[in-house]
Amino acid sequence: MDLPRSFVVREQHHRIHNPIDEGKLALLGRVLRLRPGMTMLDLASGSGEMLCTWGRDHGIAGTGVDISRVFVEQARSRARELGVEERVSFVHDDAAGFVAAEPVDVVACIGATWIGDGLRGTVELLDRSLRPGGLMLIGEPFWRQDPPDEAAVRGSHVQKKDDFSDLPGLVESFGALGWDLVEMVLADEDSWDRYVAAQWLTVRRWLDENPDDELALAFRDELDTAPLDYVRYQRRYLGWGVFALMKR
Repeated sequence: MDLPRSFVVREQHHRIHNPIDEGKLALLGRVLRLRPGMTMLDLASGSGEMLCTWGRDHGIAGTGVDISRVFVEQARSRARELGVEERVSFVHDDAAGFVAAEPVDVVACIGATWIGDGLRGTVELLDRSLRPGGLMLIGEPFWRQDPPDEAAVRGSHVQKKDDFSDLPGLVESFGALGWDLVEMVLADEDSWDRYVAAQWLTVRRWLDENPDDELALAFRDELDTAPLDYVRYQRRYLGWGVFALMKR
């Protein structure tokens, strides 16, 4: 049970595996009005930056769950580095179907709603771990502009146009599921750059060091096309944000 190796190689130097930078992550923690002693469950927690920094800055405690052994070890190392290893812990497990033993104050799935086969299923999964009156955090893409053709959809790394809606449609879907949107922090072009463009240097250096690896040909093809696709399509058309919800 693990992530595909290509994903781990590509994002091995990322602390945040989504287009939200350190400043926006810190902003999100502040606007949520987190308090010492609050508890959190973070599903698909990646390298643990959110839980670790919020543990340091706001005194929260909690658990992160991720399917990548590499990212879980990075998260544990980050917790030690920030001195929060007694408050936060990380579990190597499949986040799909994971439910906290006791209800928590904050539940999160940031950029990985495939764990519930989409937005609805992920909201239902997270709700099973949330105490009444708690906060749910969902990280999800949306269309900033209507993609004009299939090339724009594929170039944005989206399988089908209707996989995502525009921002008003996404916000409307939260209400249809029975949740109030109470806060949000959206990616911008700079935070997209820091997530996507940083991967190109990682991939290029990995290729220089591993020219005969079984992944080398696919990564070479990716490096030939990914930067242009990104600046032509994804950076322009695809938005992303973290949305804070409370149950009605």
